[in-house]
Amino acid sequence: MSDAIQHECGIALLRLKRPLEYYQNRYGSWRCGLERMYLLMEKQHNRGQDGAGIASVKFDLPPGYRYIDRARSNSSTPIKDVFAEVYGHMKGIAPELLADVEWCKANLPFAGELFLGHLRYGTYGDGSIDYVHPQIRANNWKARTLVMAGNFNLTNTPELFQLLVNLGQHPKDLSDTVTVLEKFGHFLDGQNQTLFRQYKDAGVPNIEISQLIAKNLDVPLLIAEATKDFDGGYTMAGLLGHGDAFVCRDPWGIRPAFYMDSDEFTVVASERPVIQTVMNVPASQVHEVAPGYALIVRRNGEVLHIQVREPQPRRSCSFERIYFSRGTDQDIYRERVKLGELLAPQILRAVGYDLDHSVFSFIPNTAESAFYGMVKGLESYQMEEKTSRILQERPQTPEAVGEILHHRLRVEKVAVKDIKLRTFITQDAARTDMVQHVYDVTYGTLSPGEDTLVVIDDSIVRGTTLRESILRILDRLQPKRIVVVSSSPQVRYPDCYGIDMARLGDFIAFRTAVDLLRLQGQEEVLQEVYHRCLQENAKGIGQAENCVKSIYAPFTDEELSAHMGQLLRHPEMHADVTIVFQTVENLHRACPNDVGDWYFTGNYPTPGGNVVANRAFINYMEGRKERAY
Repeated sequence: MSDAIQHECGIALLRLKRPLEYYQNRYGSWRCGLERMYLLMEKQHNRGQDGAGIASVKFDLPPGYRYIDRARSNSSTPIKDVFAEVYGHMKGIAPELLADVEWCKANLPFAGELFLGHLRYGTYGDGSIDYVHPQIRANNWKARTLVMAGNFNLTNTPELFQLLVNLGQHPKDLSDTVTVLEKFGHFLDGQNQTLFRQYKDAGVPNIEISQLIAKNLDVPLLIAEATKDFDGGYTMAGLLGHGDAFVCRDPWGIRPAFYMDSDEFTVVASERPVIQTVMNVPASQVHEVAPGYALIVRRNGEVLHIQVREPQPRRSCSFERIYFSRGTDQDIYRERVKLGELLAPQILRAVGYDLDHSVFSFIPNTAESAFYGMVKGLESYQMEEKTSRILQERPQTPEAVGEILHHRLRVEKVAVKDIKLRTFITQDAARTDMVQHVYDVTYGTLSPGEDTLVVIDDSIVRGTTLRESILRILDRLQPKRIVVVSSSPQVRYPDCYGIDMARLGDFIAFRTAVDLLRLQGQEEVLQEVYHRCLQENAKGIGQAENCVKSIYAPFTDEELSAHMGQLLRHPEMHADVTIVFQTVENLHRACPNDVGDWYFTGNYPTPGGNVVANRAFINYMEGRKERAY
């Protein structure tokens, strides 16, 4: 993606299912759990760079010993700093003591059996350490102690906050993090209180009641009650002080979660290949936490995959497939290749079927897989053309046959990202000029004034980097025309489920539609939609319709793309610019199991999505830069 977009969080949960002594003997160190947690988090560093944290729970410690530990960082290198703190406690310890599992468990933080890690991208709250997960709700009763982390955005946080207030609570702030923690905590407290009263009335001594509560907590019911009113996308993970753990997923499957279970480890992560790599297991051993389900790991090691919410029509996020998740996943890789392949007919039309004077490349580096698919699709067309020529012309000599077969696709690496370039050294007035140099080009790859340059990107969202940097630097190759191809459809609507795309005015597709309305004398549409948004949002979260669709309704996809090319062409450029987008239909062909397409269609899976879209337009019309959720 040429425009860097901050997006969503990542989680990692690991449960050691044997005593620490087992891992000391089997793997040479009781720290193998910590080592795997580091890898699970480091290999998901793409999912959030605002902070990182890890928590651990130790089993079977006597009273007076610390059984929960936590380390967090909001630095520029949070994962590194978190684990520097974790391993810092071991510095200076004699090797024989570090090999003494019993001593380490009693004296060293994080010498536990249960771990929860988190990579944060912040939406609510500021960048302070207070908002970095995992969050802890501590209590002297283990079964009341709750540790939580998650990858989520809820559209109705203010309503959930008010529910807590109506219960008599006084949450410390309005953030979704605190609201979710206290929502789970409320129902956890309720179960504890009910069970305590039940055993107390039966005459059970208090010291035994704690153990009975820990054994009989209904974790599926806890999750079902806590999430009942949630509107949004989420994967939430929790640890209970006595040793139970859970990961739950929203009923639409918007946010991802995968797990592996063996007789030694239970592991959960946001992405499948992360588990495959860290645990060295094939894809067949890694399973998806199903939408509306929870993975529950009981203190006794029992693992349950159980329904906690009524599953809804699956609407898992297609942007996960296009851009955000690791391309090393076997399915995601094939889907990205397919996205590129399906674009071949549109690209051929865009270049007038003139492959002899077209050079094909990609914008580094997330579009590389789609590029391979694009080449595959174009080569298939080229092969058909060669076959047709041979059959029609019936060449009689090897030279004539060779002349036909000689035609190959012209593929070059024309764009190189200079990751070492820093633009902060310049004053603001000159920074725009510096930005265009973030990319460099490979000179001599085109015939100046003759060739069309076709470059594929995974998506075009804001268009800022394209206009100010990429297209201007590509123009130095002197192409006749530049065709920018997006492997995703036009991004038209805000996301409110995890990815930080909340302001309509940021989207080049929206700005294009608004500009066309003004050019065609239809500015009244903006006011009409504004008043409709106000009216619809007044109906409440379950009744509102997405009024923003009316902004795009007067135009075809092709009309928007054509005008967008004009807007993205910098005045200093010489080459013309054409924009080609993936169709929604082909997106679904490439990603048939992940059809969450609200970014492109405005068809939100939850009622709150329509409210967010309308609110984003209201903010735009009122000149407010705040996010819409």
